[in-house]
Amino acid sequence: MITGTIGVGKTTLATKLAEERNAHWFSPDDWILAILKDPSDIAERDRLRDPVEQMLWKEAQDLLRLGVTVILENGFWTREERDQYLKIAKGLGATVELHYVEAKPEELWERVKKRNDDPGEFAITKEEVENALRLFQPPTEEEASQYDNFGKYS
Repeated sequence: MITGTIGVGKTTLATKLAEERNAHWFSPDDWILAILKDPSDIAERDRLRDPVEQMLWKEAQDLLRLGVTVILENGFWTREERDQYLKIAKGLGATVELHYVEAKPEELWERVKKRNDDPGEFAITKEEVENALRLFQPPTEEEASQYDNFGKYS
């Protein structure tokens, strides 16, 4: 599981881990972008987030049952969400890792502005970045100890 706010480098880490571990990587943003008629439609993009993440989680669980290594790049902004996924994955007998990617708040908007120039990405507003910073719950040491492996990246 990869956790972090908008623009911290989750996709970069997911790409690296998927290659190193020969893992199946689920990126909700890729799926949403593929089915979204208008990438600038923030309301529709946000509406699609939960159903797409749930569909990918169902597929991921099927792969975990088969012993396949899976990388989920959902962001996992809240402890509650991370706990739910952890419990289910452990129940399937999976080894569960949490990879936390962080960046200084002043760097995030600069990163996002550069990413916004990529036509293969969603355009993210400064307001969305600021909202993400307010909503995101970083993993605590106590939470990190529940995982088979915990990594922190800056």
